[in-house]
Amino acid sequence: MRAPGIVRRGLGAPGVVDHGTRRRRAAYRRVVWGGGEVLVTVGLLLLLLVVHQLWWTNRQAREGAERKVQALEKGWGSGEGEGKGEGQEQGAGSGSGASAGGGASSGSGSGASGGGGSGASTGSRRAQGTPRSSQAYAVLSIPRLGLRVPVAEGVGKRDVLNKGYVGHYPHTQQAGQAGNFALAGHRNTHGEPFRYINRLRRGDEIDVETAAGRYVYVVDKTLPQTSANDGGVIREVPRSTVRPGYGYSAPGYYITLTTCTPEYTSGYRLVVWGTLTSMRPR
Repeated sequence: MRAPGIVRRGLGAPGVVDHGTRRRRAAYRRVVWGGGEVLVTVGLLLLLLVVHQLWWTNRQAREGAERKVQALEKGWGSGEGEGKGEGQEQGAGSGSGASAGGGASSGSGSGASGGGGSGASTGSRRAQGTPRSSQAYAVLSIPRLGLRVPVAEGVGKRDVLNKGYVGHYPHTQQAGQAGNFALAGHRNTHGEPFRYINRLRRGDEIDVETAAGRYVYVVDKTLPQTSANDGGVIREVPRSTVRPGYGYSAPGYYITLTTCTPEYTSGYRLVVWGTLTSMRPR
């Protein structure tokens, strides 16, 4: 017999609800959902950054570089080229000795000469004048790569390289001069003019046009990788100070192309050298 005042709970009666557990679970779900939203947002931002770097900067730089090439050629055709009279007579005085670049290409000796240009050649450059800093004054063409790009004075990123131009190392010789006409260019992003210079082979042609004339170099040597601080590769007689087996040991008429390697990194440099084979005054 059931005792009075006592109510037994049946098997189907509801149990006690733990509101604290529910709150904790809801908070956990909010944290997970919020974290997911943050990750998606960060991923989209990174994707946009990659698109900007790999596509938009290339498009902008290439269009700007193409317009500059057209402007230079138009100016030369009308006799009012940019930079004429500002270092554009650099080939004068080279004379028939332009072919000496070929004779200097043996360059396997161990007594490589370092340093910059001689006092005479430096004085000559000053007398002739040099392009203003960041001024585009020449056009570099590499038929094998389908490349046609402006050359500007200096190797600054903002004012030269990021515009899709190739930059001329200050204190190195100009096109057609005895010594080393040394250039740098991006391998990735901002027009990446030197992306495929690793494909150049011995005998490939490199043309340089200025208000003074046209200079034809031929690829002679390649240094696949060296330190970013290897200043020897742009000396008047170019020779690597990190890998001395690469370079030249005698004076000549050289061109040097430098860029970053491996792709999408900037820790090392890829170097291509050529020698002057012909020059034609404008």
